[in-house]
Amino acid sequence: QVQVVESGGGLVQFGGSLRLSCAASGSIFRVYSMGWYRQTPGKQRELVATITNGGVTNYDDFVKGRFTISRDNAKNTVYLEMNSLKPEDTAVYYCKAAVDGRVYWGQGTQVTVSL
Repeated sequence: QVQVVESGGGLVQFGGSLRLSCAASGSIFRVYSMGWYRQTPGKQRELVATITNGGVTNYDDFVKGRFTISRDNAKNTVYLEMNSLKPEDTAVYYCKAAVDGRVYWGQGTQVTVSL
């Protein structure tokens, strides 16, 4: 059994910063790609950023230069540092982890950016 748990969401003002964390735990041999996605009501879940276990990153154009994804392989944990936040970044942020050939999702954490 594998669990993926996010933390770090909350309410922040326009231009502020937040750091999200996501840890995979349980019966794990190896965690491969990890990533962050986000979803707003009525819209499909969309990619924010991903990172391989070798450290190769990929970002959605809308967050490039503002968000930074990183990971600690020893802790099976991925982070998302979000700076210069905008109201359009308001969403539920989900973590995805590819573990031993299967994909697991976290329960999501709400990020709200106010004016």
